[in-house]
Amino acid sequence: MFRSIFVTRAEDKSVHAALRENTTDDDLGPGDVLIDVTWSGINYKDGMALAGDRGVMRTNELIPGIDLVGTIAQIGAGTRADSLAADSAPDDRSPEADAAGLRVGDAVLLNGWGIGETHNGGLSERARVDSDWLVPLPKGISPRRAAAIGTAGFTAALSVLALERGGLGRGAADGSGEVLVTGASGGVGSIAIALLAAAGHRVVASSGRPEHRDYLLSLGASEVIGRDELESAGRPLQSQRWAGVIDGVGGQTLAAALAQTQYGATVAACGMVGGVELPTTVLPFILRGIHLSGINSVECPRELRLAAWGRLARDLDLDLLDSLTTEIPLADAITAGEQILAGKLHGRTVVNVRA
Repeated sequence: MFRSIFVTRAEDKSVHAALRENTTDDDLGPGDVLIDVTWSGINYKDGMALAGDRGVMRTNELIPGIDLVGTIAQIGAGTRADSLAADSAPDDRSPEADAAGLRVGDAVLLNGWGIGETHNGGLSERARVDSDWLVPLPKGISPRRAAAIGTAGFTAALSVLALERGGLGRGAADGSGEVLVTGASGGVGSIAIALLAAAGHRVVASSGRPEHRDYLLSLGASEVIGRDELESAGRPLQSQRWAGVIDGVGGQTLAAALAQTQYGATVAACGMVGGVELPTTVLPFILRGIHLSGINSVECPRELRLAAWGRLARDLDLDLLDSLTTEIPLADAITAGEQILAGKLHGRTVVNVRA
């Protein structure tokens, strides 16, 4: 038996989240690989799942946790993972390594693919998952740091890659101008700022939390503006300022960012805490040729996953990551979920599943 956080939804629609001490492998659901989980994290989605939000928690009983890091404990006999493991030889793992070398004892990570939503997730000492979902732990990144990066950092890296595919040059010397990051105090925004600053860009951080100004500057932001400075703007086309945008808010904030984006630039949309509506017109797209790139970290293809983790392994300042990371034990995950929904957490919160 082992410990897990379970969220249950009763017939009367009441929701109960609790630490369960007597979980067994039979409670974990389908999959061809068993993982001994060591680290997970608290993301906004996890807070929603812990609260029983039907938009995230798609079953009536669920182990939340959209991130997990651990080691392979068992590979199912006769499965694809088993045959791959039998044919593989030891190798020097890297972010670009293929999954064909899965072996018992390998360190792996998992973000997305429905864990913590439709499939039991990482807030548990054990997990059973599909081998195709796993990524080898990148060389040079510890399990704790991989959990601190988590879906938030993975999403940030995907967003940076999207801006670069859209033409954003590497480094300030290309004269491309400022890059805007909205929802900057959150996990995605924090790591996006760090990655963009490491690439030499001048980053403007937008946050609804003015008390986080010094924190955002410490991550590499050159300037911090209030969310109201964007949301107060109403016209669909305004003075062109942003050479790229990573938006974690949506709603009016995204509409205002589009209105101020430079001709031909890309806006990466990766969040919707400010609403799912987009109150704008087609003018930014037609008259300025702006590209709106949606970032989906859940069903992201493997090649892009490896590219994103490769960028994180190469560019992310791991000491800086440590400075924005808070560690909690598994029993505190429920409270942390409440805090992230209330906007009381910033940076990254990792869950030491074994503590």
